[in-house]
Amino acid sequence: MTDPAAPAAFRPHDHARCVAGTLALARRVAAERGLRLTPVRHRVLEILLERHAAMGAYEVLERLAEEGFGHQPPVAYRALDFLVTNGLAHRIQRLNAFIACDHPGEAHHAAFLVCSGCKTVAEIPADELRATLDSAAAATGFAIERASVEAVGLCPECRAQGRAGQPA
Repeated sequence: MTDPAAPAAFRPHDHARCVAGTLALARRVAAERGLRLTPVRHRVLEILLERHAAMGAYEVLERLAEEGFGHQPPVAYRALDFLVTNGLAHRIQRLNAFIACDHPGEAHHAAFLVCSGCKTVAEIPADELRATLDSAAAATGFAIERASVEAVGLCPECRAQGRAGQPA
């Protein structure tokens, strides 16, 4: 049985409710901050929320083009950049891809668990990890501006099915 405290990406859950809740929160955050969540930006966020897996910009662009939002890469890149800059999405460096933020509007540090079997990505809290990094860096005179922590392994489902991981 999956731990109910596990990230939603790694446990059975009402995904429609997950999506609706995150979209509502993102709309509220945008309104509170005076940000324009244009139809393209909103749709990109919806696309990212459709599954708990990172999506590349061209995969997002392909979906946008199918829906009449345009075929030029800047359409997707501008929307993704807006979402990341405003804390509504994260960039997964290792995969050169993006996921929706699980906690839009909250000041937090996140780390990412990337399943090398099914490519699911879970966001986990990393405030304590960031504090440890900041402390260790400060001891050397270094000031961290940005940090990205991405752990690669197998999610509970892939482990249970005996899947071997693939390089992520």
